[in-house]
Amino acid sequence: MSSILAICTSSSAVKALDEFTDGGRNLEVVSSPAEGLELLRRRRCDFLFFDLSILMNASEGEGCKEVLLPFWELFPSIEVVVMTPPEAIREAVKAVRAGARTYVSYPLQQEELKHAVDSVYESLLLQSELDYLRTRAWEEDVFTMMQTKSPAMRNVYEKIRCVAPTRSTVLLTGETGTGKNVLARMIHRHSNRKDSQFISVHCGAIPETLLESELFGHEKGAFTGAIRRKPGKFEIAQGGTIFLDEIGTITPMAQVKLLQVLQDGTFQRIGGEEALQADVRIISATNLSLKELSEAGRFRRDLYYRLNVFPVELPPLRQRLEDLGLLCECFLNRMNKLFVKEIRGIHPDVLDAFEHYEWPGNIRELENLLERACILETSTVLMPESFPHELFQNSGPGGRPVNWKEFPTLAHIRKKSLADSERRYLEEVLTRCRGRINLSAAASGISTRQFHKLIKKYGFKKEDFKPVA
Repeated sequence: MSSILAICTSSSAVKALDEFTDGGRNLEVVSSPAEGLELLRRRRCDFLFFDLSILMNASEGEGCKEVLLPFWELFPSIEVVVMTPPEAIREAVKAVRAGARTYVSYPLQQEELKHAVDSVYESLLLQSELDYLRTRAWEEDVFTMMQTKSPAMRNVYEKIRCVAPTRSTVLLTGETGTGKNVLARMIHRHSNRKDSQFISVHCGAIPETLLESELFGHEKGAFTGAIRRKPGKFEIAQGGTIFLDEIGTITPMAQVKLLQVLQDGTFQRIGGEEALQADVRIISATNLSLKELSEAGRFRRDLYYRLNVFPVELPPLRQRLEDLGLLCECFLNRMNKLFVKEIRGIHPDVLDAFEHYEWPGNIRELENLLERACILETSTVLMPESFPHELFQNSGPGGRPVNWKEFPTLAHIRKKSLADSERRYLEEVLTRCRGRINLSAAASGISTRQFHKLIKKYGFKKEDFKPVA
């Protein structure tokens, strides 16, 4: 039986929950959010059953999410179930939109409580299975993605093959969505650390106050809320690889500690004095220029040099359009498995639009567009109607993308206009001079020889301009 924390003042609700938890062995009851947070600091709970009236009063007009957020900060996996009277269902739905998992109605019924808990577990199980399938699909198609027609990407893969078996620190650079995370995993899977942990940390997604603790861990009592010792990512990744994404966002203090890891191979937990060995390989990535950041004083120059041992720059998708077909095939194979579909191809109009699109989000944007289209598509071919209209902004009549290869260039138009003007001029001067080449050349301000070349170029004959006898 899961442990439940209930925040309510209804004796009948407490009695129903007590019965549901088999005599209250896994039930804690408090009457306010503050008491609930205090209890959670001492004991972990799987479910939080929250009385809607207490939740609404605590929000003070700011919204339910602000009240629930501190609970998720303590235990991100805690599932919130709102207890509501039937007449306030609409407010309960708002709480669900704010992040609560579901709601149950007063008076609490055992069948409804069981259904609520079981549905949460079923949802978590489905999500777990989906994550597993996505991981399996990624492992199967990652080598397909290594196929490329792009010289720039062939150079990238050649660098990866060279550096993967070594212990060198790698810095992956490139725009957002170019596949830095995938390449980091490739390096790990082709290294002698492939049987150990691969730990990925998105530095930009972790609050500055928590980043140092997340990376290096902390000792019990190191700061307020540190109720137990916590190992950091470097400690968990021992013997394996740690991938630091968006490395340019880390704090100055974290930069100092990371420099120590790279120089000495050691680190300390926050609040600790013991030097721990860091047997990890570091792969970092950024879409910013660490060199420019270091020159501006926002990133340690010595740390930049330590990270930049083996730089690999990924080209944006717009510079490797020859790979669009391979990437689309790879993503379609994956999504057919995930969504149980049989999509066999993409409409030519869509492929034309792909060729002329700028791809600001790069490969990630392509994957997201295809996923959306696969969900919407009911046929076996991805049609233009399943894609956003913005993709076809450079379109001709009928919504078809313009084939810019067939569209005349400005230089071509200028050249054609010049030829038309020369042709009309020669015809006019020959007519006025009655086909006499000497007079026509003099009137044109060029030599007789040059004039002969021009009339030959445009197919004129002097006889055609002489008066008829």
